[in-house]
Amino acid sequence: MANNKSAEKRNRQTLVRTARNRAIKSRVKNARKAALAAIESGDQAVIAAKIAIFASVADKAANRSVIHKNAASRSKARITAAAAKAAAPTA
Repeated sequence: MANNKSAEKRNRQTLVRTARNRAIKSRVKNARKAALAAIESGDQAVIAAKIAIFASVADKAANRSVIHKNAASRSKARITAAAAKAAAPTA
């Protein structure tokens, strides 16, 4: 429990920031799931669109320091690699 005004304000700020960060992380996770679902479907146009949306959302989260920039880059690379693997002709 906060014992002074500045501590009470910090608690309020933390609540707001936690809610904002949770929403941004959820948006990233939902975009990742949509991109993976598109890869499973196999439609190249949809895959390209969903990957572009995911990349944008991940970069915005990284710019806001909700996720680390390297984590965003790694996750974009993995999604792109999965799409390339799915698009590759099977021998």
